[in-house]
Amino acid sequence: MADDLPDELLDEAERLTRLARDVPNPEEAAAHRDRRDELLAEHGYTARYREDDDTLVLNPSDWFEDGVARTERMDDLSRAVERSLSGAGADDEWQAVEADNADLVERLGEEHGVVHAANARAFADFMGNHYTRRIEAASGREVKEFLEEYYPRNAWPTAEQKAVIEESLRLLFDAAGCDRPSYR
Repeated sequence: MADDLPDELLDEAERLTRLARDVPNPEEAAAHRDRRDELLAEHGYTARYREDDDTLVLNPSDWFEDGVARTERMDDLSRAVERSLSGAGADDEWQAVEADNADLVERLGEEHGVVHAANARAFADFMGNHYTRRIEAASGREVKEFLEEYYPRNAWPTAEQKAVIEESLRLLFDAAGCDRPSYR
């Protein structure tokens, strides 16, 4: 794998490619691809989605001229990155993450009630579906994204849920046995 691409960038490029692949709206798909391409360009990479095997392919931009790959420029093939967006491994990983996150949500609901459980479920959905990550692995940036973007637009919280979201997250991270990451 390319050492010059941070893991967070690879994860974000994969996430944006999945979103572009899966959304029905062509303008929204194009926006996801554009954002991915901007992020990769900052590191001198270009992306291609190989539909036949559902794979994201990342190559150094300097390997191309006017959109055409120039084999004489491909000095070190280890700089290329391929990430499967499907297959048994990807689905198995998501299922394991979902099972762990669902267990935390259930425990929280049993101890603190349905309102906190609904908030926890929204966060678990966000972490699992957008990042394929367990709740306890959440970063401050991800908590902030959840609170500022995902929660108000996608969770459809009740007034009661909105009033206790901060407490719900604290309880959720407590149930996971870790501190809530700083996000302000």
